[in-house]
Amino acid sequence: LQYHTGYTENLFSYTNNIHNTEGGTHEVGFKTALTRVVNDYARKYNLLKENDANLSGEDIREGLTAVLSIKVKEPQFEGQTKTKLGNSEVRGIVDSTVGEKLSCFLEENPSVARKIVEKSINAFRAREAARKARELTRRKNALEITDLPGKLADCSLKDPAFCELYLVEGDSAGGTAKQGRDRRFQAILPLRGKILNVEKARLDKILANEEIRAMITAFGTGIGEDFDLSKARYHKTIIMTDADVDGSHIRTLLLTFFFRYMRPLLENGYVFIAQPPLYRVKRSKEEIYLYSEEELNAYLEKIGRENYSIQRYKGLGEMNADQLWETTMNPETRTLLRVSVEDAMLADEIFTILMGNKVEPRRQFIEDHAKSVRNLDI
Repeated sequence: LQYHTGYTENLFSYTNNIHNTEGGTHEVGFKTALTRVVNDYARKYNLLKENDANLSGEDIREGLTAVLSIKVKEPQFEGQTKTKLGNSEVRGIVDSTVGEKLSCFLEENPSVARKIVEKSINAFRAREAARKARELTRRKNALEITDLPGKLADCSLKDPAFCELYLVEGDSAGGTAKQGRDRRFQAILPLRGKILNVEKARLDKILANEEIRAMITAFGTGIGEDFDLSKARYHKTIIMTDADVDGSHIRTLLLTFFFRYMRPLLENGYVFIAQPPLYRVKRSKEEIYLYSEEELNAYLEKIGRENYSIQRYKGLGEMNADQLWETTMNPETRTLLRVSVEDAMLADEIFTILMGNKVEPRRQFIEDHAKSVRNLDI
């Protein structure tokens, strides 16, 4: 057993060195013993008051990594894949053994025991706060603009299949986008700076974040276990940020949130990234927008290097409403990148490395990919 500072539970169960990915009776026995022993200890030393409810297994296992490996002479597996152990007698044996050994350990290590109980109590409080926040989110009508303190400029069409929601970096660019949009089918939700990093936060903190609450209410789908794709108010959610490092960071934070709590949006192709231009080249009366340095160089080679002016856009706010519409919002001229999750496990690993608490894997990732960086502002 090993507790860490995160919030995820990782339990790996084995029978005769066979990995039981679906658990089984040995896992049930382990969880039962762990929950009982920690609650008994908390009661014995008044860490839980008389009127307090028992800590749930989910609370106690928050932040726990455990490996459970047993040997059984005649294992009985459910199904052909051996992913779940079915021997009924194993549950009681594991329950008794783990309960006895863990009780002794907690008595002999009171400082560790108190930390486990305190961490579990904090998890319980956070879960209760998240439950209340979820209930509040459910009760609110997704169409009530008052829930979004004037931020959402909604579209007039009501058929989600034709509606788009632009998540725009900053109030300034948000104002320009509101002026340049097609009000019939394009809604605008400005985001104030970088949203909360959900990889490092509990659900109660996430639901208390103003920007995230605004998005949840605008989408209308709920999140996590409550997510319902059929209630989506927009079939295109378009992330529109500046073409710089800060903009990339905001995109990553948003994608992390979608991946963790609204994954069906990604799996069903509802999420897109807008591609604003980096350059505007003006030559006499002709204007052309270019989206990369390579495009710029190729164009300049084509026209020759005389009698032109170049503007490099450092942010969306440098474009007026007409330019933003023509380059980034007009369905006939814009370029959108659809975000997909082809390999959920790989995406999960990358999100955890880039957005999680551990510094060393992130440093290694940066070192491995440093030579491929192209979008770096100094």
